[in-house]
Amino acid sequence: MATTLVIVPTYNERENLAALITRVRIATPDADVLVVDDNSPDGTGAIADGLAASDSAVFVLHRTGKAGLGSAYGAAFRWGLARGYARLVEMDADGSHQPEQLPSLLAAADAGADVVLGSRWVPGGGVRNWPTYRELLSRGGSAYSRIVLGLPQRDVTGGYRVLTAHALESIRLEDVHSQGYGFQVDLLFHAARAGLRIVEVPILFVEREHGVSKMTGGIVAEAMFRVTLWGLGALPGRLKRRIGR
Repeated sequence: MATTLVIVPTYNERENLAALITRVRIATPDADVLVVDDNSPDGTGAIADGLAASDSAVFVLHRTGKAGLGSAYGAAFRWGLARGYARLVEMDADGSHQPEQLPSLLAAADAGADVVLGSRWVPGGGVRNWPTYRELLSRGGSAYSRIVLGLPQRDVTGGYRVLTAHALESIRLEDVHSQGYGFQVDLLFHAARAGLRIVEVPILFVEREHGVSKMTGGIVAEAMFRVTLWGLGALPGRLKRRIGR
């Protein structure tokens, strides 16, 4: 059995899914793939079933409706852990996370990292085909989250990641409650608090060619509100540690 599971949550990604899975299988032929479809009305789930029928390394987890990114990853993590995968990968379905860069992320995990972040905001990383306002929004969201939560990582909102089974078991998934955009920040915050080794590897994020992004200003605003609440909740402990130095 494969030791790595690449998780691809989907909702209305029929134009992107088949090409992405092909690229994943070429880039990491020893990895399995789990598509988590939230009952996409455009037929993405049926496409995923077809891919699984023709490739024994592709699996599909069908859910009854759109319940959020965090919920999809939570279900997938539990699915993967129950089947003994040692490394679980988060990857977007739209092609913005390039599968060809996954081997470098997996190499960092092989070198001892518990959590590997595909980072747009470290030297060597970046974005392609993004308007200026979107880059500013992403950089600003990461910077704000870093400051409020006391995180040293540069890209705390990115969704291209490798997590070991040990990391997921240490984090306690039941304590990660965010379902939307804030899920990635929430998960990283719990990983840092668990004392896990977190490493950033530069990636080039490429804007999708097909379909429509699910990201909106309202989603980002809600996530930043939650970050503020988490930061306020963690503030007494941070001050106590600082005073005790």
